[in-house]
Amino acid sequence: MASHLSRRKFLGAASTAATTAIGAVRVAEKPALLGGKPVRSEPFPAWPKFNSVEEKALLEVLRSGKWFRGYGQQVNRFEQAYARLTGARHCLATANGTSALFICLNALGVAPGDEVIVPPYTFVATINVVLLMHAIPVFVDTDPETFQIDARKIEAAITPRTTAIIPVHIGGSAADLDTVLAVARKHKLPVIEDACQAHLGEWRGRKLGTLGDTGCFSFQASKNLNSGEGGAILTDSDELIERCYAFHNNGRGRRATSYDFSYHSSGHNLRMTEFQASLLMAQMTRLEEQARTRDQNGAYLTSLLREIPGIRPARVYEGCTRNAYHLYMFRYLKEHFAGLPRAKFLKALRAEGIPASDGYRPLNREPFLKQTLSSRAFRAVMPPERLSQWQERNQCPENDRLCEEAVWFTQNMLLGTRRDMEQIAEAIRKIQSYAAELAKA
Repeated sequence: MASHLSRRKFLGAASTAATTAIGAVRVAEKPALLGGKPVRSEPFPAWPKFNSVEEKALLEVLRSGKWFRGYGQQVNRFEQAYARLTGARHCLATANGTSALFICLNALGVAPGDEVIVPPYTFVATINVVLLMHAIPVFVDTDPETFQIDARKIEAAITPRTTAIIPVHIGGSAADLDTVLAVARKHKLPVIEDACQAHLGEWRGRKLGTLGDTGCFSFQASKNLNSGEGGAILTDSDELIERCYAFHNNGRGRRATSYDFSYHSSGHNLRMTEFQASLLMAQMTRLEEQARTRDQNGAYLTSLLREIPGIRPARVYEGCTRNAYHLYMFRYLKEHFAGLPRAKFLKALRAEGIPASDGYRPLNREPFLKQTLSSRAFRAVMPPERLSQWQERNQCPENDRLCEEAVWFTQNMLLGTRRDMEQIAEAIRKIQSYAAELAKA
């Protein structure tokens, strides 16, 4: 037995030494930008995933001749299925995620001159829908550790003009909903969850998009649930869902027939087509399996990247019981890479076969915002002195810093193997070892 154990220890030590040696050799290899061999030559998994299930679904709609939701049943079936999946009482399918947000603002009665609290680290659609209502976006700074809105700063941004809060679950991880919802209840404000990137994400075991007054989703081509374009609204309110339905259907109620030209309200045409719904039903057959793969690879990648000085994976709030991983996000601290600028780091990473992005710019600083708020339409509800106050209020220094450090990987990269994750970490270690030379190149 002693001999056997000694032999096993020896083999284990030898294996560890060999692994360390291999790792050292790999790190010693030059980066591709300096003439070395790239870590990867194979592409990451393609997106979207589809097969005969999608083909059959689309052909069935095509051959039925019922392409509009008023004639077919595919949109109704998707709404029922998505409500069951998320645990929501009601689901309304929409043309896209932007229209879902726009519909909700209308249904909640947001009016010109009202203020809506938003994060600065988000896709522009979150802000555009507020501007479409001739309301005023009020930016609350980002928590750079999580990339989410800093919910602790929301209350200080509330004024008598505030009419709604839009937390955005960036990357599929949850904003701090305990704090957001507590502040909203205290001030009697509705919460619209922008869950456009957060399919199957959870907060304390409940699906994201079901904790606020409404939750909005996108099914745009890059999203984890994809129909090219498309969106959905979730709510438990019977009254809200009817207002949403009427607005998205040109002001016509749910029971209106093709020949009924009476109207409940003003509205818009923001309906989903039968084709989109059938595609979503097909895509949903593999949604959970894909989500589990992202979960596993995301957690494994985090365990690897945490070991690299200067790489800070986005922290997940304790209440986030499931990260949807639409994006894998981390902060790049160049002082740990011999001052190598992020742009060069990204270029070196791509040369290793690892596609990466630097993410969002500071949205609150975009020139179009001041131009829009200074326009003739907005001057009627926002006089010059209020515009000056708005500019002063909307400084977000933490977000400015995050936008200089952020790095993203897209969700399809997490659909690969553990070896794929190891190669990402390997490429970053290689770049770090040669950072000084890369900075001079």
